[in-house]
Amino acid sequence: MGIDNMKLISRIIILLIFLALLAGTIAYARGYRLDFQKQTVTSTGIIAISAFPKGSKVYINQELKGATDINLTLPPGTYEVEVKKDGYTSWKKILRLKGELVLSLDVLLYPLNPSLSPLTNISIVKAVPINQSNKVILFSENEDETKDGIYLFEESSGPISFFRPLKLLALKKDLTLKLGEFSLKDTEVEVAPDAKEAIFTFGALLNKPSYLLNLSEVNESFFDISSSRETLVQAWARQIEEVNQKILEAYPKEIAKVASDSFHVVEFSPDESKLLYLAKQSTTLPQAINPLIAVNQTPEVRNIEENSLYVYDKKEDRNYKLEIPNFQEPMSNYMSWYSDSKHLVINEGKKISIIDFDDQNKQTVFSGIFDGNFFKISTEGKILILTNLNPDANRFPDLYAVGIR
Repeated sequence: MGIDNMKLISRIIILLIFLALLAGTIAYARGYRLDFQKQTVTSTGIIAISAFPKGSKVYINQELKGATDINLTLPPGTYEVEVKKDGYTSWKKILRLKGELVLSLDVLLYPLNPSLSPLTNISIVKAVPINQSNKVILFSENEDETKDGIYLFEESSGPISFFRPLKLLALKKDLTLKLGEFSLKDTEVEVAPDAKEAIFTFGALLNKPSYLLNLSEVNESFFDISSSRETLVQAWARQIEEVNQKILEAYPKEIAKVASDSFHVVEFSPDESKLLYLAKQSTTLPQAINPLIAVNQTPEVRNIEENSLYVYDKKEDRNYKLEIPNFQEPMSNYMSWYSDSKHLVINEGKKISIIDFDDQNKQTVFSGIFDGNFFKISTEGKILILTNLNPDANRFPDLYAVGIR
């Protein structure tokens, strides 16, 4: 055999070895593994689990597999995945793993003993959250004419100060000069879409007058807009509808059309990728995109029923029914998106719970005493509540932040 032939054979062998290694690398990356017992090559899948807090223990079918963050290579099959950490709630889900697929799980655990931080010290008789913001309108009424009035609280980023300054909107004594004696507790508030002004209707008075107040400064003059209130409220409603329609333009056009006709938009998630809505009528959601392979495995519902609550996920074109009993308007008092756009917070009157957006893994995060008519989620993930930790000394509650992360 000549030298040239030897070189050719060597090159062919090297090429074959390279191709074999390349094929093996690709097969390994796609989840194929050698089964030495069966002497075959079998496909596997990967479950990638991340969690807050880090270092949470991961159990597969009740067997400890490690701590987060972790990637687990497993043969196809059905698995019970559980994530735990001492001092926190646990998380559990049943998954069906297929070969060559990666299922990603982003798990959020909540402390069993959440922190509680005071935000105000003015004795609050009523609080009104302003949607899609860190702002809350507060009514203080503690028989102190130097402090009783209407305030705006805005939570800022960074460490909690003791106490954060409130923005005075109007003192009760100034309103009394204009309106006569009344109680702030019975005031109804409707906030403009840009949250720069609001209509205050003082229900304690016989004629229930409405006044438009600026939310950025102290109001020294008060103008009765009772005769034009309804017109202004309708104009604001149209603005909100226009904003909602603009957001829906980024959704599949088939879904946007059905949403315009059949959805009452409760709230978009902070990243606008999901929609919490109440069905105005029964209908069927069309399939907007070809079914994806590695999607959320919670069963979805395409046939929606009138007066039922749902969450639509535009990224995966999947729709989930929420089994929330006894919900009522306004929904902002009872349910809101959590800041991560993956969970919903529910005010159940005597406790506050969080569920995954697909109605799974419901967890109680706060069950202390609080005013069940108010709660709000800050952009930093805190839950704002009204509570009174010392009723013997304080007649009314104040605003507190419940830390759950």
